[in-house]
Amino acid sequence: MVRSELTLVDDPAGMGRISLDLDDASALRELAGELGRNLKILGRAYSVQISQRGQVLTLFGHAALVRQAADALAQLYDVARAGFPLSGVDVDQACRVLRGNEGVRLVDLFRDVVKIGAGRKDVHPRSVRQRAYIQAIRDHDLVFGLGPAGTGKTYLAMAMALAALFRQDVRRIILCRPAVEAGEKLGFLPGDMAEKINPYLRPLYDALHDLLGAERSQRLMHKEVIEVAPLAFMRGRTLSDAFVILDEAQNTTPEQMKMLLTRTGMNSQVVVTGDPSQVDLDGRQCSGLEQAVRILSDVDGIATVRFTEADVVRHPLVSSIILAYDRHAPRVGRDADSARARQLARSPGPDSPQEAPDVD
Repeated sequence: MVRSELTLVDDPAGMGRISLDLDDASALRELAGELGRNLKILGRAYSVQISQRGQVLTLFGHAALVRQAADALAQLYDVARAGFPLSGVDVDQACRVLRGNEGVRLVDLFRDVVKIGAGRKDVHPRSVRQRAYIQAIRDHDLVFGLGPAGTGKTYLAMAMALAALFRQDVRRIILCRPAVEAGEKLGFLPGDMAEKINPYLRPLYDALHDLLGAERSQRLMHKEVIEVAPLAFMRGRTLSDAFVILDEAQNTTPEQMKMLLTRTGMNSQVVVTGDPSQVDLDGRQCSGLEQAVRILSDVDGIATVRFTEADVVRHPLVSSIILAYDRHAPRVGRDADSARARQLARSPGPDSPQEAPDVD
């Protein structure tokens, strides 16, 4: 790659232009994406214009932003030359990583691969904190992964669990989560016990099927090598030689969290994931996740990784939505408290006269 120096345009606003001469045609095609889609995403991320003529990319915009965009393009070009595919999501995530972490090398993130097994796609971290999360799981027997939706907490934990299973480091995988509804009551669900709990466990099935395939997942679940169950089913068990993932842990009570953590047996590993900002418990109950992280913060062998909106790998709008809610969190909390107070005011107290029931 040949990079020309920044050329300042005769403009009081400090506009500039940089040209990049990329000599690897295959890597350039991967970098640009279909119909230049990746270049458009990067241009929007840095508020610069990017044009392509042959193997030369020209960036135009505010001088400081042009420099940043050129550095991002150079790093993504190195990733493409290393043989990694680049989707629009990869490019958007890379821009956010580079803006928030000076000195990071994207190609190092892509090379830190979680190998699940023959014939299955490899998984790599898409942010610095995702890389720290993977390393924490490698180095610790108990890891808490905290952060907003879409940051890969459950997906990466599932990938690490499958990798451990196929390396024969563990004999089984146990996936569980509390059966708590997200703000609405679903009533009585039809079917047997398995059919009743399936809606609560669907996100775990989705991650498992994406990584392993539905057919192989079903085969391993039928053999009970992979077990998916509600948290309530863990009481009284000892989970030895297992990789345990507790998902949506913000909806556990302190008693449930202690129960799960004390089930850990020999040669077992536990990963607990959750979003403290999305607790669906009754307002009178404390989240077991928040309490456990606080109590266990100084215990050796336990790691906590906190994700932010910069680690979200879903649609780019998800990061903006999370930031918007965080900015309005105090006012939203006050509104919720006021609503609860109004509801309690309308509810009859223990000494209030009760209406007599209708008697036919």
